[in-house]
Amino acid sequence: MHRGMSSFLKKSNSLLKKYIGRPQSLVQLSSANRFSHHPCLKSSNPLITSVQKPVQIRVGIFWDLDNKPPNSVTPYEAATRLKGAAISFGVVRYMFAYANRHAFSHVPLAVREQRKDRKLINQLENKGVIKPLELYLCRVCGRKFHTNEKLLNHFKIHEREHQKRLNQIESAKGKRRVNLVGKYAMKMEKYQYASRDILTPKEGYGLADDLKRAGFHVQTVSDKPQAADAALRNHMVDMMDHTQLDCVVLVSDDSDFVGVLKEAKERSVKTVVVGDFNDGVLKRNADACFSWREILMGKAKKEVVSIVGRWKDRDVLKRLEWSYDPLLERVEYGSDHEREVDYVASSDDELENPMDMEDDTPIDRR
Repeated sequence: MHRGMSSFLKKSNSLLKKYIGRPQSLVQLSSANRFSHHPCLKSSNPLITSVQKPVQIRVGIFWDLDNKPPNSVTPYEAATRLKGAAISFGVVRYMFAYANRHAFSHVPLAVREQRKDRKLINQLENKGVIKPLELYLCRVCGRKFHTNEKLLNHFKIHEREHQKRLNQIESAKGKRRVNLVGKYAMKMEKYQYASRDILTPKEGYGLADDLKRAGFHVQTVSDKPQAADAALRNHMVDMMDHTQLDCVVLVSDDSDFVGVLKEAKERSVKTVVVGDFNDGVLKRNADACFSWREILMGKAKKEVVSIVGRWKDRDVLKRLEWSYDPLLERVEYGSDHEREVDYVASSDDELENPMDMEDDTPIDRR
């Protein structure tokens, strides 16, 4: 009996020492966590705060290729740099590029000169006048060649193999077609990656393929004048009608898009213009503007942080502004004339019934 009591006292003393030396804040926190499953206690307890997720800005990129094609760099590099700058504004949900057929078949002057230089180097390598610093590597099979001409002749073998795979997939149906796509997927992707640096595009300079590889939805319109502008404007307005955008990035210098930018401002949609005209009409009506040089050098990506900060400050001030609506004031409180008539009528009633204004407290007659 005494042994049991002594062990019980020892345990109770150790528990008291353990909890007496505990900080008060931890005790409060443990008691709060004990009852935190109840929704009422969650909201009233100051120790438990709900973390709110920040609102993500939905960004859409709209590229007018007829007006602003990528000339100084490759289309893929221009598209990735543009997307990298737009990501700083928010989450890039949509990327569209519009052009007619001539824009995709056009070859810029820099690309034409590069092809001429490559042709001259191939001729000098075949004659043995110059030798490459490194052997030319086939990225499909790994073989190496001393001249670029031999690599091109060798790559025709892989081109025929690739075409044979495509024919097999197109002729198959159902489950067999699915199996063939899964079987050849890695080889076809490897061929497409290698062919970009070796083969010359049959039409243009691979503008559409590079933009698609960068994630853009490329839309080809009719060859009528301003067809791409009209399609791009209608697409932007349609997406704003369905409230799918919070920020629009327009790549163009065409003044026909001024109306769309003004409409975006009325709908509280932020607008960013990428173009080469420093004092263009579009840049004067946009919330932010950059040149292609700033996009390619990465300068625009650094400036976006301060621009987004100014946008947030402006939105806070706009919420704090006091606005006077005379129509709403008249509906809620009536016009000045109606208030004056009501005041005169109430004063007349008081004069006609002066007894109502006397004190109605009962008189003690004792």
